[in-house]
Amino acid sequence: MFFICSIVIYSCSKGGGGGGGTNPNPCSGVVISISGTTVNPSTIGASNGSIAVTATGSTGFTFSINGGAFQSSGNFNNLPAGSYTVTVKDGNGCTSLTSFTLTASSVCSGVTITVSGTTGNNIPCQPSNSGSITVTASGSSGTFTYSINGGSFQVSNIFSGLNAGNYIITAKDANGCSGSAAITVNNTAAGPLFSAVKTVIQNNCAIAGCHGDVQSPVFTDQCNIVANGSLIKLRAVDGNPSPMPPTGLLPASERQKITDWVNGGGRFNN
Repeated sequence: MFFICSIVIYSCSKGGGGGGGTNPNPCSGVVISISGTTVNPSTIGASNGSIAVTATGSTGFTFSINGGAFQSSGNFNNLPAGSYTVTVKDGNGCTSLTSFTLTASSVCSGVTITVSGTTGNNIPCQPSNSGSITVTASGSSGTFTYSINGGSFQVSNIFSGLNAGNYIITAKDANGCSGSAAITVNNTAAGPLFSAVKTVIQNNCAIAGCHGDVQSPVFTDQCNIVANGSLIKLRAVDGNPSPMPPTGLLPASERQKITDWVNGGGRFNN
């Protein structure tokens, strides 16, 4: 005696001499319903998500995820974000399947970091730049680090030694969440003493005939005026070794403007 079973029509026929019968499909009329509870991964890149599956409609269930081996438990743990297909099989081999999706939220979701800054103006014509930005950040807890124009992050919220210009300041919290702002450093305005001297020099010395019949860059560029303040006083005030301009010493009131500026520091902002 032997049985020939067709897995397509779920029927069995009795072989051997005469007569026979068929066995009904054990899955006929069986409806396996699947439900599940998901826990999403805590953050992008994490593998701590889970799917807990239960089934009804039959008995002797085992469970498989994404075509893997069947197991007695419907719990699947340590899952990263992604799409999963869970197959449930009962004791007779009847199956049903359903899909689940796990998504991971960035730790920065809902975090808005606001960046602002207080600036110190740059003083032109100095040996080194003197502008600065003091950064303030809010919108997250913990310690911020700071970057300027995409450079390395630093603990200090102060950037110094800056020329006048536009800068992108980024603040980053301990979770890597960040915010940025454009902040402008300006040049400080010319000081009144320097402005008066600049007018005196340009009116009297930045003319053809003073220096080889060409305008001297010493007197046409404000940073050259600053750099040569002592020389200007020596020639235009003291007349040493000869007076400048070559037509004779400047009037006393204008020489005093040069003296006041040099004695006041001789800088662009004096």
